[in-house]
Amino acid sequence: MPTETFEFQVEARQLLQLMIHSVYSNKDVFLRELVSNASDALDKLRLEKLRDDTLEADVSDLHIEIDIDKEARTLTVRDNGIGMSYDEVGKLIGTIANSGTATFLKELREAQDAAGAEGLIGQFGVGFYSGFMAADEVTLVTRRAGEDQGTRWTSRGEATYTLETVADAPQGTSVTLHLKPADPENQLHDYTSPWTIREIVKRYSDFITWPIRMVPEQGEGESAPEPETLNSMKALWARSRDEVSDDEYHELYKHISHDWREPLETIRLQAEGTFEYQALLFVPSHAPHDLFTRDFKRGVQLYVKRVFIMDDCEALLPPYLRFVKGVVDAADLSLNVSREILQQDRHIKMMQRRLTKKVLSTVKDFMTKDADRYATFWHEFGTALKEGLVTDSENREAILAVASFATTHADDEPTTLAQYVERMRDGQDDIWFITGESRQSIENSPHMEAFRDKGIEVLLLTDAVDEVWVDTVGEFQGKKLRSVTKGEIDLDGKGDDKAGEEREKQAEEYAGLLGWMRERLEEDIKEVRLSTRLTVSPACVVSDAHDLTPALENMYRAMGQEVPRTKRILELNPEHLLVKGLNQAYKEGSDHSGLAESAELLHTLAVLAEGGQPKDPARFVKLVADRLERTL
Repeated sequence: MPTETFEFQVEARQLLQLMIHSVYSNKDVFLRELVSNASDALDKLRLEKLRDDTLEADVSDLHIEIDIDKEARTLTVRDNGIGMSYDEVGKLIGTIANSGTATFLKELREAQDAAGAEGLIGQFGVGFYSGFMAADEVTLVTRRAGEDQGTRWTSRGEATYTLETVADAPQGTSVTLHLKPADPENQLHDYTSPWTIREIVKRYSDFITWPIRMVPEQGEGESAPEPETLNSMKALWARSRDEVSDDEYHELYKHISHDWREPLETIRLQAEGTFEYQALLFVPSHAPHDLFTRDFKRGVQLYVKRVFIMDDCEALLPPYLRFVKGVVDAADLSLNVSREILQQDRHIKMMQRRLTKKVLSTVKDFMTKDADRYATFWHEFGTALKEGLVTDSENREAILAVASFATTHADDEPTTLAQYVERMRDGQDDIWFITGESRQSIENSPHMEAFRDKGIEVLLLTDAVDEVWVDTVGEFQGKKLRSVTKGEIDLDGKGDDKAGEEREKQAEEYAGLLGWMRERLEEDIKEVRLSTRLTVSPACVVSDAHDLTPALENMYRAMGQEVPRTKRILELNPEHLLVKGLNQAYKEGSDHSGLAESAELLHTLAVLAEGGQPKDPARFVKLVADRLERTL
């Protein structure tokens, strides 16, 4: 096949130009990324050979090799791993939009410091392209294990790259960088120096389980030296805590997660007895950009007796802990274990149960011993953790114990449910909450007026999952969780006879208007009644105690589930001048057709006040315009 030339996508060209023009202060990270990619390729070949013993591939000496040519000023990182086919090279190397390039570029421009910017390389799967920070030209030669033909990819990091097939490529992948001149002022070191390469490998890749080899420089008159191994290859999770530094743990985390920032916490766990395993887990310090997307890769790495088995083992942690990274090394699993088998394996379920409890107890320690780390954790991962309140009944109490929520009690300090209960007024039986898109919108909601007037604390819940978990949990410490937007509310107390008499009198006073409005608005509402929750606004719409909220209806529809539209209840404030005037006009006139538009406007205003949309926006605008015209 002849050499073919292709153009990079626009976003890929932008990314390359940013890298080439020294966005990153620490150019050394390119070698970390290339070694990490090579290690992944070796892991994949070992696993592929375990699953398919007919695969024609040499796995007798899997390793990574670094080769320096000072005269040609080239640096080559070579592995004898899984390799890539011609089509895979075009897909994985020639195109990087699938790695979230647009998001990468946006976050790169917004990065506040150099360390944060450098960390974005691996996070978005563009580690291969970091080579252009140090090279004017990059050549990749690869052959997939089991295939006869190889592929060469070449680019100068400009607008195009070339692809061609080669007949004599060895198994695996080699990446050759045609290095730029050293420029110490811009942190561009001399990467033909063996000392520099040793130092970089030791700093970033010492823990990698495959040998990283380099042939030492040959002195005059000396015979060709044997390759030396640059990394220790020690499995950190198998070593005692005293033997491992925090820096070594952090480097392992960065290798596993492709996150350049240090983790928030490192968790060690060792189980002995009938089923033995070791775990080394990491809680990140910030949420990845795609945490709430369908394609987010969750799970920790699974090893069996230090043999890599699976990169993203979802069965080891529940979905709501998908942000946790790490390694689990089991002693008694089969090397041929599959994802399907893992879902049913009794030992895996035991491991998941214990790992989950360990992570939650770590979060509890944050809350009780380190307020700053807890605040960071909850800001980054609280929304994900609350999913467990819906899906994990076994650990629901533990999750509730570490959950905190915004509240009307304080502007900037969240509260736990236990703290809320401690502050409840005498005679208060319920934990009150309101859900919505933002704190500002729900704090200003008409539904909050009576609670604000009487000084009753309300939880302010603004995450989509809040709509679901409050119904699932139902109560806390015997106190029922109740929405301020659902059902009838009596904040005066059952024993207030005077308030009860006043309501009966008002009900009689407004009976005619309420019945008439119910008939006029029957397409949209199922009831009109007087409100005990309004003190300022003329009206609001509420749901019955057991009805779905509009937000929950929309969530189900967005997931493709058809749910019937629920009619809601219109509540009127009998003390508001607009409602009083409407009632007076209804009593004095026999022809109520002129009041129909007023009733319709009042209902639509109530819908708007809670953040809803008019059923017919054009008609609403016309009614308002007509009313304004009459006042001029």
